[in-house]
Amino acid sequence: MQQRNLGSLVVPALGLGTMGMSPAVYGAVDDAESIATIRHALDVGVTHIDTANIYGAGHNEELVGEAIAGRRDEVVLATKFGIVPGADGNLAADNSPAYMRQELEGSLRRLGVDHVDLYYVHRVDPDGEVEEIMGALAEQVQAGTIRHIGLSEADAQTIRRAHAVHPLAAVQSEYSLWSRGAEADVLPTLAELGIGFVPYMPLGAGFLTGAIRAFEDLDDDDFRRNLPRFQPGTIERNVAVADAVREIAARRGAEPAQVALAWVLSRADFVVPIFGTRRAANLDQNLGALDVALDADELAQLDALSAQVEGSRLPSFLEGLSAA
Repeated sequence: MQQRNLGSLVVPALGLGTMGMSPAVYGAVDDAESIATIRHALDVGVTHIDTANIYGAGHNEELVGEAIAGRRDEVVLATKFGIVPGADGNLAADNSPAYMRQELEGSLRRLGVDHVDLYYVHRVDPDGEVEEIMGALAEQVQAGTIRHIGLSEADAQTIRRAHAVHPLAAVQSEYSLWSRGAEADVLPTLAELGIGFVPYMPLGAGFLTGAIRAFEDLDDDDFRRNLPRFQPGTIERNVAVADAVREIAARRGAEPAQVALAWVLSRADFVVPIFGTRRAANLDQNLGALDVALDADELAQLDALSAQVEGSRLPSFLEGLSAA
């Protein structure tokens, strides 16, 4: 498996995000299948496993903990804290050191481990001081309960302030052919500071695979029904973007997911996407992206697709918690 660096942390070039293995994300889940998929990921070298305390209200961490039991030394384990229900019904950020310590203790217990390799501030509190939580996280690094620190959906200024307190290994944001907001300021900042970038949803929440072509294709409890780009009247126009990816893939004898991932991998050598899947067969297929070397014409065609995307990437209840 190809390796890349997130700061000083060495990881496989592709990682596995497990959010979709918990309820209320992509519909019905099968824990046994999900556990088998995580174990298969480890077997084939996808050892960077990403979860969070909020996914399934702790269910996801428990699931990951069961899957990696007895194999902890093989895993680069990432989890997160910092998103809480807000008083207005939307989501809010809590970056207080006391809350972090409480949630870290809970994550370690659910995961069945004594440390995590990469601990993210899931969302930075826009009203807080990032220096305070970075100082508290640095204490946890000294204590050995976390090995590396990351931020999720942070802007360039916040990244610089946080990194000045303690080195960041990674910044995680949504990034794909149709979500490129990180390119303006975040990616150049990370390149300058030597911080890794972990794109989540590199397949556009599955849309770039071509599997979803209409709002009705989504289960009633699929969270994508909340996303503006999947709404009736918008998703039908965005299908042209997925079709363009499929056409390039067909010319190469590849799968659309492989082309979409290969594009993300091509952006820089410090870019380490995490894709989500609940099925071992999809995981194996996605790994084929590592063998897809896009040429200049293909990259130019793919680069142009973002201008065709309609709809914002986030629902209103999350817009205040994201940087781009």
